[in-house]
Amino acid sequence: MRAPALAPIVPPPGVMLLVPIQSLETLIEKIDLRGRRVFVRADLNVPLKDGRITDDSRIRASLPTLERLRDAGARILLASHLGRPKGQRVPELSLEPVATALAGRLDCPVHFVGDCIGDEVEAAAARLADGGILLLENLRFHAGETANDPDFARALARLADTYVNDAFGTAHRAHASTAGMVPFIDHVAAGLLMQKELDALGAALHPERPFVCFLGGAKVSDKLGVLEALIERAETIGVGGAMAYTFLLARGESVGRSLVEPERLDDAKRMLARADERDCRLMLPSDHVVCDRLENPTAIRTVETIPEDMMGVDIGPETAERYAEAALAGRTILWNGPMGIFEIDAFSKGTERLARAVAASKGRSIVGGGDSLAAVNKVGVARDIDHLSTGGGASLEFVQGLTLPGIAALDRPE
Repeated sequence: MRAPALAPIVPPPGVMLLVPIQSLETLIEKIDLRGRRVFVRADLNVPLKDGRITDDSRIRASLPTLERLRDAGARILLASHLGRPKGQRVPELSLEPVATALAGRLDCPVHFVGDCIGDEVEAAAARLADGGILLLENLRFHAGETANDPDFARALARLADTYVNDAFGTAHRAHASTAGMVPFIDHVAAGLLMQKELDALGAALHPERPFVCFLGGAKVSDKLGVLEALIERAETIGVGGAMAYTFLLARGESVGRSLVEPERLDDAKRMLARADERDCRLMLPSDHVVCDRLENPTAIRTVETIPEDMMGVDIGPETAERYAEAALAGRTILWNGPMGIFEIDAFSKGTERLARAVAASKGRSIVGGGDSLAAVNKVGVARDIDHLSTGGGASLEFVQGLTLPGIAALDRPE
């Protein structure tokens, strides 16, 4: 499988935008996987509360690859991270509850081992039957995972002779399990979820026009690169969330006590100017939901100009309708990030209105980022979105045309 062509982007020197990688189906055609130990890097970073999984979307997304490998008779060593234990063993971040959930979804036993490297793990791997699954303990319990330590990478690689990366959500991280171990493995491929992500996100790299984007979230810093890239390619970009207030302040408008990044004002001015040069319509909120404080607010209202003693917490209804009209007119729609403080119901209306419009659009819709996915699920329109990306940060880096280490590591001759 080859990642989609990225012709619309002019890369900086040394940046590789096109990587030929082998798909799981091609691997299975070439190699008899029956009885082979296959290391599968999945993204099972699910939310937990009191030891219970509150959303199993990532587990469900991993099932097609696991089922395909089981059908092929592979002995599956399944690995993932969970949370940020920072190299320490944190019982609350154990993957053991995921083994139980996987077993229920797959209707087959999923064995669990309390580490991801070492003699105990190698012995458990040796006991696997054809089609069996062994879930390893949280990779990030070892500092060598995020540090991409060569010794840790080699220890992981000793477990298998075949590697499948199905964790698009971590493909932008050069970690031991996503990049470091790959050179020590005989055969490598992209999993079915990884392939689906690359194929779907290609629409944002070679879009049918008009190409309409919506970016939200707290900080311009987090979306600076993707904003710069999309200004060069999109007809319309709608900005929401707290990052919008930095742009409004750069334009000389009152933002009251809204969250802004003063150090990014020059960047915001530069992007506004570049959007004008490119004839890209960079839309900013024209009305706002504001409040006096986030906890137990005594005043919530909709205004066109934010008072000095108030803060913006959501796009207003007029702005929401403008953004909705733009979404409905798009032939390719990319959305990442909420339009307001979505987790508070009173400040979620702009995000919810946009979710309905993106879902109703006749164009190809791509939604990524945890809050955006939560919005389409909350509103009940997830099934009407063409692609729900499992990787927020990875999808943003991909549409910028950056090389993702987890994908680049798969670019090698077989």
